[in-house]
Amino acid sequence: MAAGWDGSWSIGELAEYARTTVKTVRFYSDRGLLPERDRSGGGHRRYGPEALERLRLIRSLRGLGVPLPDVQRIVAQQEEGDESRALEDAVAGQLRTLGSQLAALRWQEAALRLVHEAVPEERPDRLQLVGALASPPSTAPLARFWRAWLPARMPARATSAFLEVAVPQPPESPTPGQVLAFARLNALVTRPCSAKEPTQPAAHGAAGPREAALLYAGLAEAYGLAAPDLLAGRAPHDGEALAAFVDTYATVHGLRDTPAFRRRLARELGADPRFDGYWELVAEVATPPGERPHPTPGTAHDWLVAALEAGVGARAA
Repeated sequence: MAAGWDGSWSIGELAEYARTTVKTVRFYSDRGLLPERDRSGGGHRRYGPEALERLRLIRSLRGLGVPLPDVQRIVAQQEEGDESRALEDAVAGQLRTLGSQLAALRWQEAALRLVHEAVPEERPDRLQLVGALASPPSTAPLARFWRAWLPARMPARATSAFLEVAVPQPPESPTPGQVLAFARLNALVTRPCSAKEPTQPAAHGAAGPREAALLYAGLAEAYGLAAPDLLAGRAPHDGEALAAFVDTYATVHGLRDTPAFRRRLARELGADPRFDGYWELVAEVATPPGERPHPTPGTAHDWLVAALEAGVGARAA
């Protein structure tokens, strides 16, 4: 590389050696990112080899999409003799940004396929459904729905535990069917409610903070016990899962598990609001393609209620 008598280069020479433009060199130099060796008699900038190395570093980082403020932090730490921490943070931050962008693109692609593959008469409705969502969509409307539905005095930890299973996360690489299911979930929880629709189960009326925590912790245990039967396709029946289910409600009401209580509970649960459509959509969103849907709290609850009603009916006969 040719250089001036003092071993320095003009801005044009630095641009040529870096295979970039004078405008680019001036841009980074004006922001204090390129070290100037000195100025010529006419006031023109002169640069040494260290500026070329710095320029190569900057262009490599910018080529990977690292934002200029992060580049400035890396350069500042390099001048202090250690740019590794700032470089590590910048790369990690860019990976997170790209991950979010890719997730949004995958969601948009699946949504577009959903609309494209629909028969013509279905396209307007599907477009309206998926158009109401961000890419990727937010779970906030689902969480708000359940927070309003759960007992008002329910402890935060119990609420969080319930939301983890009741609010499905959007798949990272969704199928068109999963996009449609999530869009329908969003529409379901944001639609206006009819004044005639029941909104709270009877057990919520007896649930203070302690009872609410016991109710949902006990139900989660009962649902887990019922899951193997659901996966195996067994008909609802009496057993450990139903015993835990009934005992949970008995504890909340301050009563014992007796035939009379089971009859009363069967009547109460039969009159409770049903969210079958919600849980069916949750299973669609959460189940990877080709796999059998996993039990949800909704399907487990329905199975246990059916087991309770069958037992009550058998005793009555």
